[in-house]
Amino acid sequence: MKYIGAHVSAQGGAQNTPNAAASIGAKAFALFTGFSNRWSSKRPTTKAIDAFKENCEKAGFSHDHILPHDNFLINLGSPDADKLAMSRESFLDEMERVKLYGLTMLNFHPGSHLKAISEDECLDRIAESINITLDKIQGVAAILETTAGQGSNMGWRFEHLAHIIDKVEDKTRIGVCLDTCHSHSAGYDLATPEGYEDTWRQFDEIIGLHYLRAMHLNDNMRTLGSHIDRHACIGEGSLGRAFFSRLMKDSRFDNIPLILETPDPDRWSEEIAWLYSQTESDDIAD
Repeated sequence: MKYIGAHVSAQGGAQNTPNAAASIGAKAFALFTGFSNRWSSKRPTTKAIDAFKENCEKAGFSHDHILPHDNFLINLGSPDADKLAMSRESFLDEMERVKLYGLTMLNFHPGSHLKAISEDECLDRIAESINITLDKIQGVAAILETTAGQGSNMGWRFEHLAHIIDKVEDKTRIGVCLDTCHSHSAGYDLATPEGYEDTWRQFDEIIGLHYLRAMHLNDNMRTLGSHIDRHACIGEGSLGRAFFSRLMKDSRFDNIPLILETPDPDRWSEEIAWLYSQTESDDIAD
């Protein structure tokens, strides 16, 4: 079974996100549990936590299909000692907030070397940052997101993620969220039938499909291998409807959160409905 949703707004508090997700026909959702552009956020009140859990239960959302995202300031591979320390502190703060809400995953961009250290050094720092954090908190898994490879961002090659995972001590608490736009821009040809199968073959051989814990469903405003991160609405980019139709029919991606981050929230209901329609059709959409 597919669990499709979107990264919904937490305006008014994270306790409102389950209702926002239910209103667009979602069976999964993503959220920020705090500010997306600040190093730290206030701890949620007991009232807010209870309301979040109650709203999830009423709408039928399982924690297995809810994917919180950390703030965008964190760089777990930073070459700067002060920024690295701040990032690690902030990452733990994010993990602790996720756990308070009764959730079990935290999605994040791996990190950037900022052209000041080597790629391998950066990847080692990211793994070390994850190990330090997981040692301090239980019950929450770290979910690495594939990137487009803009600037000095790591995580656009499957080998980057495999390097990190190899050095994470608790393999049960590390996973991957593949962003379809990012990976296509990174050079993985998901759009063609042959490229689709080859991409997943590479993922399984290099990382292991058992590490795939979530996906971000975004069409690509740019082109294959552009290394530019620009999301497009479903069917309006270089990935195209056929790719998403093929993905919806692929049982390998059942039972994980499949999250829209497409640029027009007013169309999420329509996009979710169309994606679900593809699970019931034998034909690949044009």
